[in-house]
Amino acid sequence: MLPMARSRRALHARIAGTLEDQFAEIAENRPELLARHCAQAGLIEKAAWLWGKAGRRSLERSALVEAVAQLTRALELITTLPATPALHSEQIKIQVALITPLVHVKGYASPETRQAAERARLLIEEAEARGEALQDPLLLFSVLYGRWLASAIAFNGPICRDLASEFLTIAEKQGAAAPLVIAHRIAGQTSAWSGDFVTARTHYDKGLELYDPDKHRQLATQFGQDAAESLLSGRSWVMWLLGYPDAALGDADRALNVANKVNHAATLMHALGHAQFLLFQRGDYGEVQEISEKLFNLADQKGSAPWKSFAASNEGCVAALNGGPLRASQKIAAAITNWHSTGATLFIPLWSSRLALAYGQLGDMVRGRSK
Repeated sequence: MLPMARSRRALHARIAGTLEDQFAEIAENRPELLARHCAQAGLIEKAAWLWGKAGRRSLERSALVEAVAQLTRALELITTLPATPALHSEQIKIQVALITPLVHVKGYASPETRQAAERARLLIEEAEARGEALQDPLLLFSVLYGRWLASAIAFNGPICRDLASEFLTIAEKQGAAAPLVIAHRIAGQTSAWSGDFVTARTHYDKGLELYDPDKHRQLATQFGQDAAESLLSGRSWVMWLLGYPDAALGDADRALNVANKVNHAATLMHALGHAQFLLFQRGDYGEVQEISEKLFNLADQKGSAPWKSFAASNEGCVAALNGGPLRASQKIAAAITNWHSTGATLFIPLWSSRLALAYGQLGDMVRGRSK
């Protein structure tokens, strides 16, 4: 190593040491700052752990784009280090943590999200083959959940049902409340999208009965959204379709209250997106428009491409029904393209029907019939 490079490394090592010794609060609250100096100082393993810590911190505060970058950097550094059981364990935790921000930034069914979940699954299988037990049993559930999400948004029913059944079976064998809460959420959503609304309601009810905010609220960063909000939002759709509009609106309101209380952006985006469905069915187009704008702005702030597309599509649907066909056709067509680019197909038939209506209002019957 050249003298200048050695000097530079030594300088970064002194800065890192000073931060830890004299500015402990900064080192604790801004691990990414310490990670940069450790990496420049050649302290690669320490830098990897710190980037992982920074990524999880970013995820907790819904800094989704930052979380993706930081967790990815940690994984890149780990691959350059000699393998140890401790490093294997940290690699699995970071790889699993990467799934959640990718879901919101790149899309539920995007290639990046699918690859992250598949990579996490392989790492867990390799660890099990070496006899290295998982420290956190929820890590396996996170991987299954990521695979289920991708299949659900891509609307692959058979795979969704298989994964939901596997998740519920494993959760029931373990008997712990946390995985059972998530399992009933998955089973409920799968049943609902399969048209079995009665079974879906049963699963949502069971999940909500098991949910304990003191114990399960922290699951939001590991499973995308707060479980209570997800269960309430899902049940609100089911109750509407079963013919209980007041109960449906009550669940939607409760879901929004939970989302605002937990102060978790991904949870709020999910609650806002689901609330639009009921308001749309009621014909409350002004409120749908207001929520769409709020969702779009929040998604834009957090760098969430899929939720921006979701909001824009629903805003376009309102325009189609409110006499704004040109604006509707432009917004819905662009949003469908963007939504589909994330690997998603769910909701496209609904939005395409509104796009057909807009084209019909514009007198473009050829494009209207093609939708």
